Amino acid sequence: EVQLVESGGGLVQAGGSLRLSCAPSGFTFADYAIGWFRQAPGKAREGVLCISSGDSRTYYTDSVKDRFTISSDNAKSTVYLQMNSLKPEDTAVYYCGLYYSGWCKGLIVDYWGQGTQVTVSS
Repeated sequence: EVQLVESGGGLVQAGGSLRLSCAPSGFTFADYAIGWFRQAPGKAREGVLCISSGDSRTYYTDSVKDRFTISSDNAKSTVYLQMNSLKPEDTAVYYCGLYYSGWCKGLIVDYWGQGTQVTVSS
């Protein structure tokens, strides 16, 4: 069973930083992409960033450019979302998603994690 476990969420003041982790497991395919998404209360889920099987990065929203970065360990066994200069509008539940094709395809995700709450206070 494919599982994605997110961690690293929490409460932070505006201007602070957090690093989220996503650890996928339970599958044997080697080439996959991981995306980060978020959903604020009363809003639709939106894409944030993605890293493909070839390590190319895709920003899904301009609002996080120059503040958020995505990275992984060599085996992509853990994928990180580094969030700097956080703003109250970044408050949301953050999810990671896996694309078994290896390509970042927006919200067309094959497997979702359970999410981790990020709250940014003003």
